[in-house]
Amino acid sequence: MITDTKKKVQDYIEENKDELIEAIVKAVQIPSVIGDENAMAEYMKKKYEEIGLKVVEVQPEYEKVQDHPAFCSSGLPFEGRKNIIGIWEGNEDAPSLTLNGHMDVVSPEPVENWTKDPWGGEIEGNKLYGRGSGDMKAGLMANWFALKALLDMRIKPKGKVLLQSVLEEEAGGAGGTLACLEDGFLTDGFIATEPHSLRLTVAHAGVLYFRVKVVGKTAHAGMAHLGVNAISKMYKVYNALEKLSEKRAKEVYFELFHKGSGQSVHMNLGTLVGGDWVSNVPGEAVLECRIGFIPSETRAGIKELIEKTVQDAIRGDEWLEQHPPEIEWYGWTTEAWNQDPEDPYVQAFKKTAEGVLDREIEIGGRAAGNDARFTQYYDKPGLVFGPRCSNMHGPDEYVEIDSVIDTAKVFAAHIIDWCGVEED
Repeated sequence: MITDTKKKVQDYIEENKDELIEAIVKAVQIPSVIGDENAMAEYMKKKYEEIGLKVVEVQPEYEKVQDHPAFCSSGLPFEGRKNIIGIWEGNEDAPSLTLNGHMDVVSPEPVENWTKDPWGGEIEGNKLYGRGSGDMKAGLMANWFALKALLDMRIKPKGKVLLQSVLEEEAGGAGGTLACLEDGFLTDGFIATEPHSLRLTVAHAGVLYFRVKVVGKTAHAGMAHLGVNAISKMYKVYNALEKLSEKRAKEVYFELFHKGSGQSVHMNLGTLVGGDWVSNVPGEAVLECRIGFIPSETRAGIKELIEKTVQDAIRGDEWLEQHPPEIEWYGWTTEAWNQDPEDPYVQAFKKTAEGVLDREIEIGGRAAGNDARFTQYYDKPGLVFGPRCSNMHGPDEYVEIDSVIDTAKVFAAHIIDWCGVEED
């Protein structure tokens, strides 16, 4: 239902949407590849201060997060990096809300594959191009503009509202959202504004990264018969993992992931490096992979599955049995997240969004991870909702501008419904 107050705010956002679009363009023009987010942090600090929010900087520390069950290491130092939180204090007796987004983006390389400037923020029709335009600077700015619209119209949320701009979501989120939650920045509701096509996401896959190292025996190419080619040996492992991936794609099913991503689980054989000189028999090969899994599976079970697959792959190969591959688990590590879609908070958001967009909002899951998963460790409800984006992590990434405007309208209405408001 659209009340008079909501209608006024929707009209304000529509009439002033150019301000939101310009804020996104400026954000995209700030390169903020994982580990180098400070310029973006200063930008977000300025935007929060502009609308009168109290600003807190959260400096992540490994000592505070490394023992948390959701911790995974990005391998990057935390020193000199900071999360930015804009705070509308509100009243303690009213429901509180976090609108969360990450400042970091993945590398645009190889930039020669782009037809647009990755850092240009170019606009063509309804598309705003650039690395991070959708994933997820548009979401960050929609969060900001939703609250700004209310405050500009002298409509004050009764409950506390936190706008979180965080580090390294792309690398696991330990130094970002997890660090903020561990520092006590918790609220009654949490939304990560990832580009999920104006759909409501309440579940995501468990994720593990691992690498397999195979050793060979180096020799001169002219005496290759005296060596053992590590790349050739690695293909026994590669082929076994590829078959496992295909088998899991057919047999492992979780409705919410399938609905949201078209396939429930994936295993990506992401990098393969071997050898160091064309005239040498390669003495080492390293394969790096990402595997996803559903809520009924566990990290421990997936590790056992991968280790058994590798062991089975080398059976009967004398060299590999004598020099077994090494498996290292590193980087991203998270159990699956599965928020109850019937939770009152989820249903409250769904009702508000449907009222604004005048259509049913689909509830689904994703086969990729996001920071909303951390809420389950604090017994708080969380969800994901955000604009439409194409080519995430690829060349010519873009966000659809009208969907960002819709996102801001939904969030403004959600603040009104969830936190309550007072008008001057």
